[in-house]
Amino acid sequence: MADSGDQKLKLYHYWRSSSAYRVRIAMNLKGLAYELVPVHLVRGGGEQHSPEYRVVNPLGLVAALQLEVNSIVQSLAICEYLEECYPQVPLLPAGAAERARVRALVQTVCSEVQPLNNLGVLQYLKEGLSADGEGVAAWYRHWIERGFLALETWLKQPESGDFCHGNQPTLADCFLVPQVYNAERFNCDLQPYARIREVTARCRSIEAFAAAAPEIQPDAEK
Repeated sequence: MADSGDQKLKLYHYWRSSSAYRVRIAMNLKGLAYELVPVHLVRGGGEQHSPEYRVVNPLGLVAALQLEVNSIVQSLAICEYLEECYPQVPLLPAGAAERARVRALVQTVCSEVQPLNNLGVLQYLKEGLSADGEGVAAWYRHWIERGFLALETWLKQPESGDFCHGNQPTLADCFLVPQVYNAERFNCDLQPYARIREVTARCRSIEAFAAAAPEIQPDAEK
């Protein structure tokens, strides 16, 4: 991996977290060297709730990027930081309208889909609202279908070439692939989304994406 300069990049992550997965992809695409620090989101009630980790991220979420003097939280903020500090491999297009389109695709995932289906929400549905397994699954599928229908429509537009936007991976691809991984985990039907499946398969054939895959992370559970 490429040198990340004088900065020592330390990424707090959980192997199956889609938010951390996004950041791993972006860092790999940029060729950055970084250290992974596992934060187990389930064991012992969740290590993200520990006082030590709350110093890193008061929200108690992953991912968090620890720098020498502070930490950056929220996966999109981390990716935007990396884009500004390490522009040699750009993950946003040059034009303002094109950048806005990529950011809209990103926000569809990280604002309209994933937050409604994250671990804390699913736990609250079960423990706080007494939803049964089928109710939780129906909730999950609803938000996947709503978001993926929009993404599929956008990915059919001419601005989307081999990838979400154009013919090179962008931040949109970094966010799409982990969300597809989540949908697969929860047995969502992806047959209606041919373009999403096509772009995801192409991304997964790239080493930077493959190296970020949850199942090969050092803390992955077999």
